[in-house]
Amino acid sequence: MYLISKEERSLRGEIKISGSKSESNRLLILRAYTSFFKIFNLSDSDDTNTMISALKSEDEEIDIGHAGTAMRFLTSYYSSIINSSKILTGSERMKQRPISILVDALNHIGAEIEYLESEGYPPIKLKGKLITNNVVILPANVSSQYISSLMMLGVSLEDGLKINLSTKITSLPYIKMTKILIERIGGEVIIKSDKIIIKPFLAHNISDQTVESDWSSASYFYSLVALSDYSEITISTFFKKSIQGDSRIENIYRKFGVETSFRDNKIHLKKVNVELPEIISINLQDNPDLAQTIIITCLGLGVDCDLQGLHTLKIKETDRLIALKKEIEKFDVDRVEVSDQSIILKNNSKLKSNVTVDTYNDHRMAMSFAPLSLIIPIIIRNPEVVSKSYSNFWNDLKSVGFNISKK
Repeated sequence: MYLISKEERSLRGEIKISGSKSESNRLLILRAYTSFFKIFNLSDSDDTNTMISALKSEDEEIDIGHAGTAMRFLTSYYSSIINSSKILTGSERMKQRPISILVDALNHIGAEIEYLESEGYPPIKLKGKLITNNVVILPANVSSQYISSLMMLGVSLEDGLKINLSTKITSLPYIKMTKILIERIGGEVIIKSDKIIIKPFLAHNISDQTVESDWSSASYFYSLVALSDYSEITISTFFKKSIQGDSRIENIYRKFGVETSFRDNKIHLKKVNVELPEIISINLQDNPDLAQTIIITCLGLGVDCDLQGLHTLKIKETDRLIALKKEIEKFDVDRVEVSDQSIILKNNSKLKSNVTVDTYNDHRMAMSFAPLSLIIPIIIRNPEVVSKSYSNFWNDLKSVGFNISKK
């Protein structure tokens, strides 16, 4: 456990965040499907390191731990490697995260995948085959990673792939990210309301790629600046024209008094005086990973919060909605309500201090609650979970003046 506190509610410093794991993992898979190209500023997250190790591994069984992205992307990849045989397994929580929609879609186009324990869940056994069917149908309102996984598979198929969508797309920015990265290496993707078409891949001599740093990791510093009395923090490497949907955080946090400016592929965050709203109401269907950060900022500022469009949070590392409710209630707030797709916070201005926050093996639970330590000392249980996406998080907090000690 870590006890985290800070003597003054002000921050100054410069932070370098590693590359986006979402971009990194997609580029690694695309490189495996096509031909070698260099990737700069790769994520140093556990998820990306798991992906790198899995792609290099010659073992039949691959344990991806908690890495849900790796499970989904590698399922499509290994199903298409002719004459290969792989078993994909993971943590106990991973074995509770459904994968049947993706498996059914792959089996429909000629893959051979079977469940080894519970129907619809990992572990799975994949016998690599030549996939010749290039039309598939699946619902698009569960996880965009299923669609991204199939889109990248389409790059490797001789006739490309047509994905017919039976429902409205969830998390469209992540699908657009996959489209843009495919196009950057020379592919062609057409996205329509009811279908996605990946054209046959004809490119040669793919150019090297640079990964933008992770906006969801930057979101915790937006929260810190919002909760501070005065702050100036510079973070790299970020682009004004980002392909990451979570870059929306820049606009959201203006309401909390965080001003963003771009200089030399860096963002400069500064606290400015604003009149705080009584309530923040946002639909985060396209940006669910920002939910924990935003609601904890509201908790610290005494602002009511109504976040909608969060149905995918129930199938993450933990059921994030239930976990948030349990942990927020420890701070003696007025009321927290959750449904299958929303969380509502009725706040008060005085928070209980020295609360121990459980993290549920969820990196975002640890990092989203940490900024409260700018106001009150808090204790984070199992703080090492941050390595899933942001291994240097605690060191970066220390670099801007936080006191962090083991308990």
